[in-house]
Amino acid sequence: MFLVVILFCAKNRFYLQIGADGHKSRVRQAMGAKYVDWDYGQMGIVATVQLSEPTENIVAWQRFLPTGPVALLPLTSSLSSLVWSMTTEEAKRLLKASEEEFVDNLNDALWKSYPKDTIVEGAMKGLTKLLDDLQLQNGATRQLQPSISHIVEGSRAAFPLGFGHAVKYVQPGVALVGDAAHRVHPLAGQGVNLGFGDVTALVQVLGDAVENGAVVSDEAYLNKYESMRQWNNIPTMLAIDALHRLYKGTATPIVLARSLGLQLTNAIKPLKNLLMQQASQR
Repeated sequence: MFLVVILFCAKNRFYLQIGADGHKSRVRQAMGAKYVDWDYGQMGIVATVQLSEPTENIVAWQRFLPTGPVALLPLTSSLSSLVWSMTTEEAKRLLKASEEEFVDNLNDALWKSYPKDTIVEGAMKGLTKLLDDLQLQNGATRQLQPSISHIVEGSRAAFPLGFGHAVKYVQPGVALVGDAAHRVHPLAGQGVNLGFGDVTALVQVLGDAVENGAVVSDEAYLNKYESMRQWNNIPTMLAIDALHRLYKGTATPIVLARSLGLQLTNAIKPLKNLLMQQASQR
């Protein structure tokens, strides 16, 4: 279900239409806004899944596979939300699969061991030893990923994955938020945060307009909203696109760079906390 919000004031004869109607936004199309986009040739399967065993379920999981990442986001102590990226052909096959076959494939994706590159493994062991010597390891016990028993009936669906960005978020009387303005790969879990950031910024700007005696459709204030969000959104979107391309690579130098980078990020607590803080403030 998509949303278009219209704010109207009969007394002053102004209105503001807010397009929150998804990446195929009709509001954006009606604006005639230029839209830069490309397709990833992937689909994301989403579902609500039941965990096999009782757990606190407070940890979000993401595993990068050769075909794309699979992620679990905690909902309750026994339920998680699944986002599983894969080729379009494989997604269509799994959508038609029985629940038992789907769950078997999902558990395989979460647990299957893949052949390891000896060069990468050697470098990782060397870095681990160095971090231990420097006492930079955080000492946390690694928690195992959960197993899935079944999926909640009617929750399985899929959507195409791609990149998209509207060159203009606003025009007189109109503003775009969320996927209507921008679209990213779900691997970093930032799509919803970017959308929340849009809404927060738009509410702030509209509040400033009203406080200063202007109408909410005032072009100067809408342009301020657009500038604020594009300065934030574009770097984040490009970083997510770069991560997607980085994790698609299978060449040893690429695998080595990303593996060492993740291990260092996890070991250097201030850097890890900074990245987590930035991700939560989008």
